[in-house]
Amino acid sequence: MSYTHFTVPTRTVEVGGDAFTYRRWGNPSGVPLVFIAHFRGGLDHWDPIITDGLAAGREVILLNGRGVASSSGIPATTIEQMADDIAAAIKALGLTQVDLLGFSIGGLQVQEVALRHPELVRKLLLIGTGLRGGDPTMAEGVREAASNPVPTIEDFLFLFFGRSETAKKAGLAFWERRNQRSDQDTPSSIDVALAQGAAFAAYVQSAQGENRFSYLHDLKQPTLVVNGVDDVMIPSINSWNLVQNIPDAQLLIYPDSGHAAHFQYPERFLKHALQFLEE
Repeated sequence: MSYTHFTVPTRTVEVGGDAFTYRRWGNPSGVPLVFIAHFRGGLDHWDPIITDGLAAGREVILLNGRGVASSSGIPATTIEQMADDIAAAIKALGLTQVDLLGFSIGGLQVQEVALRHPELVRKLLLIGTGLRGGDPTMAEGVREAASNPVPTIEDFLFLFFGRSETAKKAGLAFWERRNQRSDQDTPSSIDVALAQGAAFAAYVQSAQGENRFSYLHDLKQPTLVVNGVDDVMIPSINSWNLVQNIPDAQLLIYPDSGHAAHFQYPERFLKHALQFLEE
């Protein structure tokens, strides 16, 4: 049976006694692409234009970490623990090598998977994300909007999209696409928000000094970094620092956009991601 973003069933894989939820579909040839979501994000916080577009040429796997959304267990409290969980889930799915796409805090997690388990990772896509020792400055109002138990559409547009009317229109279109699936994933708990917030803060602050980004020299995987020109959550300068220090990295900055530039320009991102993965 041929599945799509909207019809693929939600399954579980056991990792350390807990059930990690995932959705897996697409063309079973080549290297699978595993998606790791943003702060508090679950299986429905992705764009079907992107996921189905990528699934035409490879398997895509949307994965929830320990305790995140519908996964069971106590949420991990460090980025390193989250990375080890991802690696364990990849192995539990019977995979020996994958490409990893991480958005926001998910980008930190997939960097650590590649550093801690390099044999598992072929290529990296880092979207709207940061790095150890990076700039943690958030725009005014971000923390309040991001911590709302049930984010409003206004919170969502402020946090993820550009400021023009065109950007807002693209944001509303994405909001409609992502909510079309009838059996939506369980929202993440407040415990997930607290654990991820603490893990993010500790990770960003864990490297100091003039050469604090030198650890990235060990990332040998080809890497595509994508961001908007004005990311209010994780400043766009962090994306520049990533490509300055990862040996085989390239950077794309999309105009009039913010944290979720790939959701604002899904067709453009899909073309860029396909070129990167297939070259």
